[in-house]
Amino acid sequence: MSLIQVYLGLGSNIEREAHLRAALDSLKQVFGELSCSPVFESEAVGICSDCFLNMVVGLKTSMSVTELVGCLKQIELCHGRDTANRISLPLDIDLLLYGQQVGCCAGVSLPRGEILHNAFVLWPLALLAPSEIHPERQQCFAQLWQQTASKQKLWPYAMSWREQVLTPPELLVKSGKA
Repeated sequence: MSLIQVYLGLGSNIEREAHLRAALDSLKQVFGELSCSPVFESEAVGICSDCFLNMVVGLKTSMSVTELVGCLKQIELCHGRDTANRISLPLDIDLLLYGQQVGCCAGVSLPRGEILHNAFVLWPLALLAPSEIHPERQQCFAQLWQQTASKQKLWPYAMSWREQVLTPPELLVKSGKA
């Protein structure tokens, strides 16, 4: 089976940096090379909780959607995810894109609707994969981000992983967070 380009949304609102780093370590162990977006801090959407840290990760896999979703759920569980508790989220991993697949597979709608509705997904995705095309909208993510009128509050967050700076200093300076 050939390798499929996949994009995942990662988020945490408890011990946020530690959980994101642990998730990246787990993903690297399973999938190898990862491409990582800058990290963003955002107010919670849809739940009453502390602010989240969010990012998008790109990787390639030969797993089916069903296998991949099972693997991601196992990583979440290993890092303290309690599916009954939607307020305390040590780790949330969402499958955003699986190649150019469209439709429902393994209980997941692809591409994930959050891409177009949540700035904390679209902005990091637009920075990580600006020229990738949204399979339904047929526009690249950079264009979709430029067209967004989101009122969600989010800002770049300085974070590193394995000596790799995830959020470039120039992005922090532009946002006044340096």
